Amino acid sequence: MNPADWRVRSGTVKDFLPIAFPYIPGLDLAGTVVEAGEGVTSFEPGDRVMAVARHTYAELCTVKATDLVKIPDGLEMATAAALPLVNVTGDAMIRLGAKVQPGQTVLITGALGGVGRSAVFAASQIGARVIAGVRGKRLDAARQLPGVSEAIAIDDDAEIDKLGPLDCVADTVGGELAGQLLARVKEGGTFGCFPTQNPRNATLHPTIQINVVIAPVNSATILRYAEAVRDGKLTIPVERIMPLADAAEAQAIAEKGGTAKIILTA
Repeated sequence: MNPADWRVRSGTVKDFLPIAFPYIPGLDLAGTVVEAGEGVTSFEPGDRVMAVARHTYAELCTVKATDLVKIPDGLEMATAAALPLVNVTGDAMIRLGAKVQPGQTVLITGALGGVGRSAVFAASQIGARVIAGVRGKRLDAARQLPGVSEAIAIDDDAEIDKLGPLDCVADTVGGELAGQLLARVKEGGTFGCFPTQNPRNATLHPTIQINVVIAPVNSATILRYAEAVRDGKLTIPVERIMPLADAAEAQAIAEKGGTAKIILTA
């Protein structure tokens, strides 16, 4: 389950993600192939697979073979279900949004969430210096993330004011914070954000490149991150596993906040 699920359901992103009813939510899946379509040779019944897909709150889903990835040996299916969307989104936030380069300093907000953890992993793999932006009460946990050089409290204005010039920001939080952080980016720097979280003060910083991120679905990226999770190089925590019949309750829990994932099982 992803924040996009309850945001779509609530209508808060209807201008960006309009839907037609009846509508089945869900953007991640992991499961077992039941049947392969005509001409499909890369998968066969019984294969364990994962993907970013649509309408995945269901017992059966139809997915393009080109979007499927075989779950790496040694990775549990419930863990695999938590990975595809946050992994491709975090990777895109760094590579397409913040456009991080080796040796640069990047601030990643929401660093303890699934997207944030994936972004931290991507930036550290590139060779950047990573500052994790989290709420003050979560600083200790953020400092323990592999690849993090420093952590700051993004709910503390004084902490933000003490930030040195940043090469780039990967912002998964948005709101008023986006405007505060945009002012900390060097001239000619980059700022990655989601479509609904564009900084309101963007016109005041014309030299900063603001890149709105819509993550491309890439099976090679999904596989690379899944292998990193299996090998212990990246962790996407799962808070609980709930039956599909309790999807409404699961969304209510997720809407209250938190950084760990909730998995629905059919």
